[in-house]
Amino acid sequence: MPDTPAAPALPLDRPALESATLRALDLARDLGASDAEAECSASVGQSVTVRLGEVETVEYNRDKALAVTVYFGQRRGNASTSDLSADSIRRTVEAACAIARHTAPDDAAGLPDAARLYRGEAPGLDLFHPWGLTVEEAIAAARETEAAARAVDARITNSEGATVSSWDADFVFANSLGFAGGFPSSRASIGCGVVATEGDSMQRDYWYSAERDPARLEAAAAVGRRAGERAVRRLGARRVATAEVPVLFEASVAGSLVGHFVSAASGSSLYRRSSFLVDAAGKPVFSPLVTIAEEPHLPGAMGSCWFDGEGVATQPRRIVDAGVLTGYFLSSYSARKLGLETTGNAGGSHNLVVAPGDEDFAGLVRAMGRGLVVTELMGQGVNPVTGDYSRGAVGFWVEGGEIRYPVEEVTIAGNLAQMYRAIAAVGRDVLVRGSRATGSILVERMTVAGH
Repeated sequence: MPDTPAAPALPLDRPALESATLRALDLARDLGASDAEAECSASVGQSVTVRLGEVETVEYNRDKALAVTVYFGQRRGNASTSDLSADSIRRTVEAACAIARHTAPDDAAGLPDAARLYRGEAPGLDLFHPWGLTVEEAIAAARETEAAARAVDARITNSEGATVSSWDADFVFANSLGFAGGFPSSRASIGCGVVATEGDSMQRDYWYSAERDPARLEAAAAVGRRAGERAVRRLGARRVATAEVPVLFEASVAGSLVGHFVSAASGSSLYRRSSFLVDAAGKPVFSPLVTIAEEPHLPGAMGSCWFDGEGVATQPRRIVDAGVLTGYFLSSYSARKLGLETTGNAGGSHNLVVAPGDEDFAGLVRAMGRGLVVTELMGQGVNPVTGDYSRGAVGFWVEGGEIRYPVEEVTIAGNLAQMYRAIAAVGRDVLVRGSRATGSILVERMTVAGH
């Protein structure tokens, strides 16, 4: 992408963010709150979509917000505003206090333990890289992406469009225990989806690249070519007979299996006992081949931070070690509900990395022998309480260790607890999607329901 001027300035600079946050805390104390926390944020973003060579949408956002939570003992109230005038901040804090006074006490409510808070200056994690594309440059990049996709094959007859987006933000979070911190961050992305047609067969597929630093994005033309190639290779897709066979989740969708694990191992699901991983800590929940590390301090990664959403210091750890679940994803609140300690996961997980195995994608296909490669999943058929899993899928049928033809209109079904234990291999074809990094994942056996 061409070099460009600096990105538009954020709606608020760092001193203004700090001032609004600290003012909210002072007002909360003056109004009798025993504790309080506040976060002030500002962001600016741009998104351009081109379809069939014509500009379809240009979106621009410029936002600011203040969120305040107050505690009167163990009564909690919160309120937020996008108006950061002095009067509005006061009204917001007053509203939070009024809510707290009318809320029932909650034994688990309150700020985190002071000893768990991150202290000191946080070294940079290489998260802020404003792209600074003008609208004209973003349109040109989107056109280049779509043109590359459509040029792959004459059978590409339509387009869902190509989108180029950028987003920059900064925030300050502080609480009445003396913690104050924040950092700027950026996101940039290029994506494209196209439709291929042959006879009565019509197929679509897409590809995208997203990074903190736009210099690390896949080139626009490369994103487009990948989208076009993926659409064309699905032409002539068939249904298959119902069978129990190995299923290989391509790296682009394998991260969804990690996502279901995060949801089941999160504190809110556990203390409500709405998870199939209740009381599973210290027990084997995955195949011994699986190790998953949480790496919150990776430079430039989407899920990197020195502290979580309530100021608790984050720590690298192995959340799954040779198949054994070593801990959960807990905030201070959910930890108290469970009688445990926070793991620094208020707001979610941070950069989950599934340790890769020795085989590349082709090696995994050979190893499975006969079965289904899944390249896209549809529907939300996952029961978090029981782990029952049933989702629509498209992909490719494998015979004799080789991909034979594309497959559509099938459902893959199993149970996550059994699927995790039945993982036969993790590929070395690691793909980062958001805050999860994993290669393709081979599950020994699932039900593939076709005709």
